[in-house]
Amino acid sequence: MKPFLTVYGHVSIDQIMSVEDFPRMNTTEDALTKETSLGGTAANVAVVAASLGVPTAISSFVGTDFPRKYEDFMSSTGLCLDELVKVDDYDTSTALVVNDHNLDQKVLFFQGPHGFASKIGIELIKKASESKFVHFCTGDPAYHIDLMRKLKGKDRMIAFDPAQEIHRLWNERLMADAMANCDMLFCNRFEAESVLKYLHADSFDHLNFPFILCTKGTDGCELHLNGTRIDFPIIKADKVVDATGAGDSFRGGFYAGQYHGLSIEESIITAAATSSFIVEKVGTLTNIPTWDMVMERADKALTKV
Repeated sequence: MKPFLTVYGHVSIDQIMSVEDFPRMNTTEDALTKETSLGGTAANVAVVAASLGVPTAISSFVGTDFPRKYEDFMSSTGLCLDELVKVDDYDTSTALVVNDHNLDQKVLFFQGPHGFASKIGIELIKKASESKFVHFCTGDPAYHIDLMRKLKGKDRMIAFDPAQEIHRLWNERLMADAMANCDMLFCNRFEAESVLKYLHADSFDHLNFPFILCTKGTDGCELHLNGTRIDFPIIKADKVVDATGAGDSFRGGFYAGQYHGLSIEESIITAAATSSFIVEKVGTLTNIPTWDMVMERADKALTKV
């Protein structure tokens, strides 16, 4: 399969719990619910995109402990797993996610092998070299930047999406290297604070960059396209149960819009519609819509573009 999209980043096992309130230091709070599911930024983006009909490949390292049931599930969506590489000496990435009654989150994350991809020393680049879009999520910054350099400028769009790792694994120098070798930047409003700090900018309005997409939760998102800002509202879900992975599914919905021939603005609307389904159940990959469902929910907003 020649992929339209290749996604780099973590494939992890998510343990998602809910509590009424986060415990104070040295105290215990009972978990109201607990779910274990496939997760990780790359898995979330790639599985959602593939489920919406996008020919998608994932390039990531997991441990030999990676559950076969998750591998089978990923394959069932049509996702290409040729570059999902199992390595010894590392357990698979794991995230412990705790949501309170406001759906605020606290997360403990075990990096696993993709966080040490440079040390592993296997270059995963074949699928990306065939793709129209290449999306870099969380993972070893040096490994991702090296691949960005090799893929840049060869009739493809490279997206940089460091997610929550922007605060602790990235710095001014790494950020400059990544921005010099990518065409698109994705972040949320919390990550934007670190992005702007590293870039010495007050806001995205002042940056000369072709594509910046910042999601803002219930406030929708803002697109900066060649210096012009466009604001988009959310598309409402029937109910909101769990916000885990809403941003990742947004990315998957965006690439689905691009694959199905929509404009950038229309693709952002399909992205918002996609994430509106994901928040209706616990876990990012438990309520993935079909493309027809996305288009139906996005219909009213699309007519206004």
